[in-house]
Amino acid sequence: MSIPENLTSKNLEGILARIALARKAAFHPAPATRLVAVSKTVDEAGIRQALGAGQRLFGENRVQEAQAKFPHLKRDYPDLELHLIGPLQTNKVKEAVALFDCIQTLDRIRLADALAAEQGKSGKCPQLLVQVNTGEEEQKAGVLPAETASLIAHARKLELPVTGLMCIPPASQDPAPHFGFLAKLARDNGLTQLSMGMSGDFEMAIRFGATYVRVGTAIFGARD
Repeated sequence: MSIPENLTSKNLEGILARIALARKAAFHPAPATRLVAVSKTVDEAGIRQALGAGQRLFGENRVQEAQAKFPHLKRDYPDLELHLIGPLQTNKVKEAVALFDCIQTLDRIRLADALAAEQGKSGKCPQLLVQVNTGEEEQKAGVLPAETASLIAHARKLELPVTGLMCIPPASQDPAPHFGFLAKLARDNGLTQLSMGMSGDFEMAIRFGATYVRVGTAIFGARD
């Protein structure tokens, strides 16, 4: 996906201004709200435009796509931070641990076990967020709300660096109750990081204390 010259910079400036305004109106303001630029299907030139505009935090949905784009970008920009925001299969754990700085989609015991095994081998593990299926949608990834605490406890027993929660509310529902629920769930489990809100609802997520908002379309334009 190619991006018109200068469009990314203008869009980023606008999104950052909206984040700042939303933080002023927040019910539960977070210490900081960081913008994750979702770069799935965006080509290297488009990502470099965002880098040139000062953006350093990116999110990718697939390990294989990220492997094709980011290793040399991370060499060129040592302060670049990369998050996995799509489902992670256990057979891709080794590659994900090597490339990503944060995995936002821990959602099952088996994946926690695989991450712990890789941590034992490589001596490293990215920051982890537990993805919660707040709408309990059958087709969507994420641990069910009632099973979240037990997954967090299991990950902690394995000494995995779980710091927060992530959710994607149902597209057909008001996201506000889901954001409020996720924020409470994080507080109840002693977690400080909240990844919630995308292009259409990130300002609402910020009002509920989002520390990460995941924005792609509003920065890079509609995907093919």
